[in-house]
Amino acid sequence: MDRLVLGYGAVGRAFLDRLADRSESLLVLVETDERAESLRESGIDARRVDITAVGDVRTVAGEVDSVVVAPPDTDRIRQVVGTARLAYPAAFVMACLDEHARETDREAIAAEADRIVELPAETARPLIERVGDEGIRTRKLSHTLRGIDGTLAVLAHNNPDPDAIAAAVGLRRIATAVGVDAEACYYGEINHQENRALVNLFGYDLRNLSADNDLSEFDAFALVDHSRPGVNDDLPEETPIDIVIDHHPPRGPIEAEFVDLRSDVGATCTLLERYLSGLAIEPGEALASGLLYGIRTDTQAFSREVSVADFEAAARLVEAADGETLRRVESPTVTADTIETVGRAISNRSVESDVLTSCVGEISDRDTLSQAADRLLDMEGVTTTLVFGYTDGTVFVSARTRGTDIDLGEVLRDAFAQIGSAGGHADMAGAQIPVGMLAEESTEDERGEIIDEVVSERFLEALGVTPDRATAFVYSDLVDPGRGSAPRE
Repeated sequence: MDRLVLGYGAVGRAFLDRLADRSESLLVLVETDERAESLRESGIDARRVDITAVGDVRTVAGEVDSVVVAPPDTDRIRQVVGTARLAYPAAFVMACLDEHARETDREAIAAEADRIVELPAETARPLIERVGDEGIRTRKLSHTLRGIDGTLAVLAHNNPDPDAIAAAVGLRRIATAVGVDAEACYYGEINHQENRALVNLFGYDLRNLSADNDLSEFDAFALVDHSRPGVNDDLPEETPIDIVIDHHPPRGPIEAEFVDLRSDVGATCTLLERYLSGLAIEPGEALASGLLYGIRTDTQAFSREVSVADFEAAARLVEAADGETLRRVESPTVTADTIETVGRAISNRSVESDVLTSCVGEISDRDTLSQAADRLLDMEGVTTTLVFGYTDGTVFVSARTRGTDIDLGEVLRDAFAQIGSAGGHADMAGAQIPVGMLAEESTEDERGEIIDEVVSERFLEALGVTPDRATAFVYSDLVDPGRGSAPRE
């Protein structure tokens, strides 16, 4: 059951009609046959039951996500709110009061309900928002956290960006506020100079995990800014996950006790800010700054995949954020590795139509690839860039596009998901491919050339761009069935 209404009188038919339109399932429990029949005639599922009897309510309604308490008798609302909380301790409970409610009743109801609304001062629209998904999710997250006995590991994705870093710190803050021990963790490295500056200047306590760590020290796991263990993190794939909060669309089913996946917002930090607000937890200057920076970077300064929720979250955060320190984060010293990678990307570039690809060879800092992909996107006549390099074991890929209808996340998944991992946004995405999948039989001298040709060809084929070379035919065993191959030269 999605939503349950206990009583009918404090709210009107218009409210119930709109709530029914918004809900996957709605049940109204009333105490007379006449009221139940009247609601059923208008298409609303209604039953007669004693709304003060916990057992009767649970028997009829089953499990529900949210409860609206709205009995016609103001003197009984306190008792019905108590029934709702006992019957559904994990649900979001909203109580509807009128102006004649006693102050003693208000205080007692406030201790049981998640939200109180005044009637008739509030219209149906804001009333519905208060009993909407945001309140339900907040209640569920709090309930899930309180059920953790031990230490929670909050995992950002490998080599985390600002959105993942601040989201991990934010969820740890929420866990601590509800009495749960938590650590913000990540695998890989924080190499990008701006990301390092964010962590260092705001003093974030992040734990860098490695394959040698014994994960049995953690009793629960949460994933932020990614959604599956073993995919863009180094957790074993079979690791049971308790909480997932992410804004990227998933590629498969997500299994966790609590899951919040919303691709209609531009940053995971937006979701964390809304949980902090819903639970009345003050983020403090350092966390507010990080969350704001995470939203700004993932939306490219509010120009990419941005939503109203992102603007609202940023507006609440900016008052508490440290603007001067954020300016220092945004203007760090550029490393020699970054300059060298950008230079190699320019020298090694190849352009087909308006698509630029460039293999920079062996790398020591994978974050330089994204900076090179951004810089090369400014070249005249180029709307899409793919910059990649490799270590002994892995090829790292970074892609950017601007002013096109391309969904780079989907393109990279089509090109590389069967031989590695890939994903991201419509205009910025990345991939990781085991070197052995591309150049297992090659010599060291041949490896770079083969990686360059195969990665470029697969990307161009996924875009539908016909290349001038025949590499896709030569390496046809790496091309997905049905995608075709490039013609011979």
